Amino acid sequence: MKSLLLLVLISICWADHHSENYPLGHDSVIHIQAENGPRLLVEAEHAKVFSHRGGNVTLPCKFYRDPTAFGSGIHKIRIKWTKLTSDYLKEVDVFVSMGYHKKSYGSYQGRVFLKGGGENDASLIITDLTLDDYGRYKCEVIEGLEDDTAVVALDLQGVVFPYFPRLGRYNLNFHEAQQACLDQDAVMASFEQLYDAWRGGLDWCNAGWLSDGSVQYPITKPREPCGGQNTVPGVRNYGFWDKDKSRYDVFCFTSNFNGRFYYLIHPTKLTYDEAVQACLNDGAQIAKVGQIFVAWKLLGYDRCDAGWLADGSVRYPISRPRRRCSPTEAAVRFVGFPDKKHKLYGVYCFRAYN
Repeated sequence: MKSLLLLVLISICWADHHSENYPLGHDSVIHIQAENGPRLLVEAEHAKVFSHRGGNVTLPCKFYRDPTAFGSGIHKIRIKWTKLTSDYLKEVDVFVSMGYHKKSYGSYQGRVFLKGGGENDASLIITDLTLDDYGRYKCEVIEGLEDDTAVVALDLQGVVFPYFPRLGRYNLNFHEAQQACLDQDAVMASFEQLYDAWRGGLDWCNAGWLSDGSVQYPITKPREPCGGQNTVPGVRNYGFWDKDKSRYDVFCFTSNFNGRFYYLIHPTKLTYDEAVQACLNDGAQIAKVGQIFVAWKLLGYDRCDAGWLADGSVRYPISRPRRRCSPTEAAVRFVGFPDKKHKLYGVYCFRAYN
Protein backbone atom coordinates (compact mmCIF):
# COMPACT_ATOMS: atom_id res chain seq x y z
CA MET A 1 0.00 0.00 0.00
CA LYS A 2 2.84 2.41 0.87
CA SER A 3 4.56 1.58 -2.45
CA LEU A 4 1.38 2.33 -4.38
CA LEU A 5 0.94 5.70 -2.60
CA LEU A 6 4.57 6.64 -3.33
CA LEU A 7 4.10 5.82 -7.04
CA VAL A 8 1.00 8.05 -7.27
CA LEU A 9 2.82 10.98 -5.60
CA ILE A 10 5.78 10.66 -7.97
CA SER A 11 3.43 10.65 -11.00
CA ILE A 12 1.64 13.79 -9.80
CA CYS A 13 4.92 15.63 -9.20
CA TRP A 14 6.22 14.70 -12.65
CA ALA A 15 3.01 15.88 -14.31
CA ASP A 16 3.25 19.26 -12.52
CA HIS A 17 6.88 19.70 -13.63
CA HIS A 18 6.15 18.47 -17.18
CA SER A 19 3.36 21.01 -17.76
CA GLU A 20 5.77 23.90 -17.26
CA ASN A 21 7.66 22.95 -20.42
CA TYR A 22 4.64 23.54 -22.71
CA PRO A 23 3.74 27.25 -22.75
CA LEU A 24 -0.04 27.67 -22.80
CA GLY A 25 -2.02 30.36 -24.61
CA HIS A 26 -5.66 30.99 -25.28
CA ASP A 27 -5.64 28.55 -28.21
CA SER A 28 -3.18 25.98 -26.83
CA VAL A 29 -3.85 22.27 -26.81
CA ILE A 30 -3.08 20.36 -23.60
CA HIS A 31 -1.47 17.01 -24.37
CA ILE A 32 -1.96 14.32 -21.73
CA GLN A 33 0.69 11.66 -22.09
CA ALA A 34 1.09 8.19 -20.70
CA GLU A 35 4.07 7.35 -18.50
CA ASN A 36 5.98 6.01 -21.51
CA GLY A 37 4.39 8.39 -24.07
CA PRO A 38 6.13 10.83 -26.43
CA ARG A 39 8.30 13.56 -24.95
CA LEU A 40 8.56 15.64 -28.15
CA LEU A 41 5.84 17.86 -29.64
CA VAL A 42 6.03 19.60 -33.05
CA GLU A 43 3.51 22.27 -34.04
CA ALA A 44 2.92 24.69 -36.94
CA GLU A 45 1.50 28.07 -35.97
CA HIS A 46 -0.35 28.31 -39.30
CA ALA A 47 -1.59 25.42 -41.45
CA LYS A 48 -1.21 27.51 -44.63
CA VAL A 49 0.99 30.44 -45.67
CA PHE A 50 0.69 32.65 -48.77
CA SER A 51 3.24 34.26 -51.07
CA HIS A 52 3.98 34.70 -54.78
CA ARG A 53 6.62 33.78 -57.33
CA GLY A 54 9.87 35.62 -56.64
CA GLY A 55 8.93 36.32 -53.03
CA ASN A 56 10.24 34.95 -49.73
CA VAL A 57 8.24 32.96 -47.20
CA THR A 58 8.63 31.41 -43.75
CA LEU A 59 7.12 27.99 -43.14
CA PRO A 60 6.36 28.00 -39.37
CA CYS A 61 7.41 25.08 -37.16
CA LYS A 62 8.24 24.88 -33.46
CA PHE A 63 9.03 21.97 -31.18
CA TYR A 64 8.72 21.45 -27.45
CA ARG A 65 10.71 18.82 -25.58
CA ASP A 66 10.79 17.40 -22.07
CA PRO A 67 14.28 18.16 -20.70
CA THR A 68 13.87 15.49 -18.00
CA ALA A 69 13.67 12.89 -20.76
CA PHE A 70 16.44 14.23 -23.01
CA GLY A 71 18.71 16.35 -20.85
CA SER A 72 19.97 19.68 -22.16
CA GLY A 73 21.74 18.46 -25.32
CA ILE A 74 20.02 20.60 -27.93
CA HIS A 75 22.73 19.70 -30.48
CA LYS A 76 21.33 16.16 -30.72
CA ILE A 77 18.16 17.35 -32.41
CA ARG A 78 17.72 16.62 -36.13
CA ILE A 79 15.38 18.84 -38.16
CA LYS A 80 14.23 17.62 -41.56
CA TRP A 81 11.99 19.39 -44.08
CA THR A 82 10.45 17.48 -47.00
CA LYS A 83 7.87 18.32 -49.65
CA LEU A 84 4.90 15.98 -49.97
CA THR A 85 3.72 14.85 -53.40
CA SER A 86 0.07 15.14 -54.41
CA ASP A 87 -0.59 11.47 -53.57
CA TYR A 88 1.44 11.59 -50.31
CA LEU A 89 3.29 8.41 -51.41
CA LYS A 90 6.61 10.15 -51.98
CA GLU A 91 8.54 12.91 -50.27
CA VAL A 92 11.10 15.25 -51.81
CA ASP A 93 14.04 16.21 -49.58
CA VAL A 94 14.30 19.95 -49.01
CA PHE A 95 16.56 20.65 -46.02
CA VAL A 96 18.22 18.80 -43.13
CA SER A 97 19.91 20.28 -40.06
CA MET A 98 21.71 18.55 -37.20
CA GLY A 99 23.89 20.74 -35.03
CA TYR A 100 26.37 22.55 -37.26
CA HIS A 101 25.66 20.23 -40.20
CA LYS A 102 23.12 21.62 -42.67
CA LYS A 103 22.21 20.53 -46.19
CA SER A 104 19.71 21.64 -48.82
CA TYR A 105 18.66 19.56 -51.82
CA GLY A 106 17.86 19.89 -55.52
CA SER A 107 16.31 23.15 -56.67
CA TYR A 108 16.21 24.35 -53.04
CA GLN A 109 19.99 24.61 -52.77
CA GLY A 110 21.01 28.13 -51.79
CA ARG A 111 17.39 29.18 -51.23
CA VAL A 112 16.45 27.56 -47.90
CA PHE A 113 17.68 27.99 -44.32
CA LEU A 114 16.35 27.78 -40.77
CA LYS A 115 14.89 30.94 -39.30
CA GLY A 116 16.61 30.27 -35.96
CA GLY A 117 14.30 32.44 -33.90
CA GLY A 118 15.03 30.45 -30.74
CA GLU A 119 16.19 27.08 -29.44
CA ASN A 120 12.83 25.48 -30.27
CA ASP A 121 12.34 27.17 -33.68
CA ALA A 122 12.49 24.83 -36.69
CA SER A 123 10.82 27.27 -39.11
CA LEU A 124 12.15 27.20 -42.68
CA ILE A 125 12.71 30.27 -44.85
CA ILE A 126 12.45 29.80 -48.64
CA THR A 127 13.70 32.65 -50.82
CA ASP A 128 13.11 33.52 -54.48
CA LEU A 129 10.01 31.32 -54.70
CA THR A 130 9.32 29.43 -57.92
CA LEU A 131 6.05 28.06 -59.27
CA ASP A 132 7.20 24.55 -58.35
CA ASP A 133 7.53 25.50 -54.67
CA TYR A 134 3.75 25.43 -54.29
CA GLY A 135 2.52 22.51 -52.18
CA ARG A 136 2.62 20.87 -48.74
CA TYR A 137 5.75 20.64 -46.62
CA LYS A 138 6.48 18.39 -43.65
CA CYS A 139 8.56 19.55 -40.70
CA GLU A 140 10.04 16.59 -38.81
CA VAL A 141 12.00 16.88 -35.56
CA ILE A 142 13.92 13.85 -34.30
CA GLU A 143 15.74 13.36 -31.01
CA GLY A 144 16.89 9.91 -30.06
CA LEU A 145 13.95 7.53 -30.43
CA GLU A 146 11.41 10.36 -30.30
CA ASP A 147 10.08 12.23 -33.32
CA ASP A 148 7.04 14.28 -34.31
CA THR A 149 5.88 16.11 -37.44
CA ALA A 150 3.74 19.04 -38.61
CA VAL A 151 2.54 19.88 -42.13
CA VAL A 152 2.38 23.37 -43.65
CA ALA A 153 0.81 24.27 -47.02
CA LEU A 154 2.45 26.92 -49.20
CA ASP A 155 -0.04 28.70 -51.48
CA LEU A 156 0.93 31.12 -54.25
CA GLN A 157 -0.99 34.10 -55.55
CA GLY A 158 -1.61 33.53 -59.24
CA VAL A 159 -3.99 32.59 -62.03
CA VAL A 160 -5.21 29.32 -63.58
CA PHE A 161 -5.85 29.24 -67.32
CA PRO A 162 -6.93 26.51 -69.75
CA TYR A 163 -4.59 25.77 -72.63
CA PHE A 164 -4.51 23.81 -75.88
CA PRO A 165 -1.95 24.05 -78.72
CA ARG A 166 -2.20 24.96 -82.39
CA LEU A 167 -3.15 21.35 -83.19
CA GLY A 168 -6.48 21.93 -81.46
CA ARG A 169 -8.33 20.60 -78.45
CA TYR A 170 -7.63 17.21 -76.84
CA ASN A 171 -4.19 16.78 -78.39
CA LEU A 172 -1.90 16.57 -75.33
CA ASN A 173 -0.89 13.54 -73.31
CA PHE A 174 0.15 14.19 -69.70
CA HIS A 175 3.85 14.75 -70.46
CA GLU A 176 3.13 17.02 -73.43
CA ALA A 177 0.71 18.96 -71.23
CA GLN A 178 3.45 19.49 -68.65
CA GLN A 179 5.76 20.90 -71.33
CA ALA A 180 3.00 23.04 -72.83
CA CYS A 181 2.54 24.83 -69.49
CA LEU A 182 6.29 25.30 -69.05
CA ASP A 183 6.50 26.80 -72.54
CA GLN A 184 3.91 29.40 -71.49
CA ASP A 185 5.74 30.46 -68.29
CA ALA A 186 3.53 28.27 -66.12
CA VAL A 187 3.20 24.84 -64.49
CA MET A 188 0.36 22.34 -64.47
CA ALA A 189 -2.33 23.41 -62.00
CA SER A 190 -3.19 21.33 -58.95
CA PHE A 191 -6.75 20.35 -58.11
CA GLU A 192 -6.74 22.86 -55.24
CA GLN A 193 -5.71 25.64 -57.61
CA LEU A 194 -8.39 24.70 -60.15
CA TYR A 195 -10.99 24.51 -57.38
CA ASP A 196 -10.05 27.99 -56.14
CA ALA A 197 -10.25 29.29 -59.73
CA TRP A 198 -13.71 27.72 -60.10
CA ARG A 199 -14.83 29.43 -56.90
CA GLY A 200 -13.53 32.65 -58.46
CA GLY A 201 -15.74 32.15 -61.52
CA LEU A 202 -13.67 30.06 -63.96
CA ASP A 203 -15.98 28.21 -66.36
CA TRP A 204 -14.50 25.98 -69.05
CA CYS A 205 -16.23 23.15 -70.87
CA ASN A 206 -13.16 21.24 -72.05
CA ALA A 207 -11.47 18.67 -69.81
CA GLY A 208 -7.81 19.19 -68.98
CA TRP A 209 -4.94 17.47 -67.20
CA LEU A 210 -4.01 18.46 -63.64
CA SER A 211 -0.68 17.91 -61.88
CA ASP A 212 -1.89 14.79 -60.03
CA GLY A 213 -2.67 13.03 -63.33
CA SER A 214 -6.42 13.51 -63.11
CA VAL A 215 -8.57 15.07 -65.85
CA GLN A 216 -11.17 17.64 -64.74
CA TYR A 217 -12.97 20.82 -65.77
CA PRO A 218 -14.79 23.67 -63.93
CA ILE A 219 -18.43 24.56 -64.61
CA THR A 220 -20.14 27.56 -63.01
CA LYS A 221 -23.04 27.71 -65.50
CA PRO A 222 -24.45 24.21 -66.16
CA ARG A 223 -25.55 23.67 -69.76
CA GLU A 224 -26.27 20.77 -72.11
CA PRO A 225 -22.86 20.46 -73.85
CA CYS A 226 -21.10 20.52 -70.46
CA GLY A 227 -22.58 17.68 -68.42
CA GLY A 228 -26.23 18.71 -68.70
CA GLN A 229 -28.37 21.73 -67.93
CA ASN A 230 -29.86 20.18 -64.79
CA THR A 231 -26.53 19.35 -63.14
CA VAL A 232 -25.06 21.37 -60.30
CA PRO A 233 -22.06 23.71 -60.73
CA GLY A 234 -18.71 22.27 -59.71
CA VAL A 235 -15.40 20.83 -60.84
CA ARG A 236 -16.26 17.80 -62.99
CA ASN A 237 -13.88 14.87 -62.59
CA TYR A 238 -13.10 12.47 -65.46
CA GLY A 239 -10.80 10.47 -63.19
CA PHE A 240 -7.25 9.26 -63.89
CA TRP A 241 -6.20 8.30 -67.42
CA ASP A 242 -3.20 6.80 -69.19
CA LYS A 243 -0.52 9.50 -69.11
CA ASP A 244 1.04 8.34 -72.38
CA LYS A 245 -2.00 7.48 -74.53
CA SER A 246 -4.87 9.64 -73.30
CA ARG A 247 -5.16 13.13 -74.77
CA TYR A 248 -6.84 16.20 -73.32
CA ASP A 249 -6.24 19.92 -72.84
CA VAL A 250 -4.41 21.18 -69.73
CA PHE A 251 -4.98 23.66 -66.92
CA CYS A 252 -1.88 25.73 -66.20
CA PHE A 253 -0.98 27.91 -63.22
CA THR A 254 1.31 30.93 -63.15
CA SER A 255 2.13 33.74 -60.73
CA ASN A 256 3.68 37.23 -60.57
CA PHE A 257 6.48 37.97 -63.00
CA ASN A 258 9.50 40.23 -62.65
CA GLY A 259 9.24 42.32 -65.77
CA ARG A 260 7.03 44.46 -67.98
CA PHE A 261 4.21 43.17 -70.18
CA TYR A 262 3.05 45.59 -72.87
CA TYR A 263 1.43 46.04 -76.27
CA LEU A 264 4.03 47.26 -78.74
CA ILE A 265 3.05 50.45 -80.54
CA HIS A 266 4.06 49.83 -84.14
CA PRO A 267 3.22 51.75 -87.34
CA THR A 268 1.94 48.63 -89.15
CA LYS A 269 0.33 45.29 -88.38
CA LEU A 270 2.71 42.33 -88.44
CA THR A 271 3.09 38.72 -89.47
CA TYR A 272 4.20 36.34 -86.71
CA ASP A 273 7.90 36.46 -87.65
CA GLU A 274 7.77 40.26 -87.94
CA ALA A 275 6.12 40.41 -84.50
CA VAL A 276 8.90 38.31 -82.94
CA GLN A 277 11.55 40.57 -84.47
CA ALA A 278 9.73 43.76 -83.47
CA CYS A 279 9.85 42.74 -79.79
CA LEU A 280 13.56 41.85 -80.11
CA ASN A 281 14.23 45.25 -81.68
CA ASP A 282 12.54 46.82 -78.65
CA GLY A 283 14.84 44.95 -76.23
CA ALA A 284 12.16 42.41 -75.27
CA GLN A 285 10.73 38.99 -76.16
CA ILE A 286 7.36 38.18 -77.64
CA ALA A 287 5.09 37.52 -74.63
CA LYS A 288 3.83 34.10 -73.54
CA VAL A 289 0.28 33.06 -72.76
CA GLY A 290 0.96 32.82 -69.03
CA GLN A 291 2.25 36.39 -69.02
CA ILE A 292 -0.86 37.85 -70.64
CA PHE A 293 -3.02 36.07 -68.03
CA VAL A 294 -0.92 37.43 -65.15
CA ALA A 295 -1.06 40.96 -66.59
CA TRP A 296 -4.84 40.67 -66.98
CA LYS A 297 -5.71 38.94 -63.70
CA LEU A 298 -3.17 40.35 -61.24
CA LEU A 299 -2.34 43.74 -62.79
CA GLY A 300 -5.69 44.65 -64.36
CA TYR A 301 -4.17 45.07 -67.82
CA ASP A 302 -6.80 46.08 -70.40
CA ARG A 303 -6.22 46.41 -74.13
CA CYS A 304 -8.71 45.96 -76.96
CA ASP A 305 -6.05 45.20 -79.58
CA ALA A 306 -5.49 41.61 -80.73
CA GLY A 307 -1.82 40.68 -80.69
CA TRP A 308 0.50 37.79 -81.43
CA LEU A 309 1.91 35.69 -78.57
CA ALA A 310 4.87 33.31 -78.53
CA ASP A 311 2.84 30.14 -79.19
CA GLY A 312 1.43 31.61 -82.40
CA SER A 313 -1.93 32.42 -80.90
CA VAL A 314 -3.60 35.83 -81.03
CA ARG A 315 -5.29 37.17 -77.87
CA TYR A 316 -6.15 40.37 -76.03
CA PRO A 317 -6.87 41.09 -72.33
CA ILE A 318 -10.06 42.85 -71.21
CA SER A 319 -10.48 43.76 -67.55
CA ARG A 320 -13.27 46.30 -68.21
CA PRO A 321 -16.00 44.68 -70.36
CA ARG A 322 -17.45 47.01 -73.01
CA ARG A 323 -19.05 46.93 -76.41
CA ARG A 324 -16.78 45.52 -79.15
CA CYS A 325 -14.28 44.41 -76.47
CA SER A 326 -15.73 41.39 -74.61
CA PRO A 327 -19.10 43.04 -73.78
CA THR A 328 -20.26 40.48 -71.20
CA GLU A 329 -17.22 39.47 -69.14
CA ALA A 330 -13.67 40.31 -68.14
CA ALA A 331 -11.44 37.79 -69.91
CA VAL A 332 -8.41 37.14 -72.04
CA ARG A 333 -10.11 36.90 -75.42
CA PHE A 334 -8.87 34.22 -77.81
CA VAL A 335 -8.85 34.99 -81.53
CA GLY A 336 -7.24 31.71 -82.60
CA PHE A 337 -4.06 30.44 -84.25
CA PRO A 338 -3.99 32.42 -87.52
CA ASP A 339 -1.75 31.77 -90.50
CA LYS A 340 1.66 33.00 -89.32
CA LYS A 341 2.86 34.10 -92.74
CA HIS A 342 -0.13 35.96 -94.07
CA LYS A 343 -2.31 37.24 -91.20
CA LEU A 344 -1.45 40.62 -89.72
CA TYR A 345 -1.89 41.66 -86.08
CA GLY A 346 -0.23 43.66 -83.34
CA VAL A 347 2.08 42.02 -80.79
CA TYR A 348 2.42 41.77 -77.02
CA CYS A 349 5.98 41.88 -75.66
CA PHE A 350 7.62 41.08 -72.35
CA ARG A 351 10.81 42.66 -71.02
CA ALA A 352 12.31 40.90 -68.00
CA TYR A 353 13.89 42.96 -65.23
CA ASN A 354 17.42 41.99 -64.23
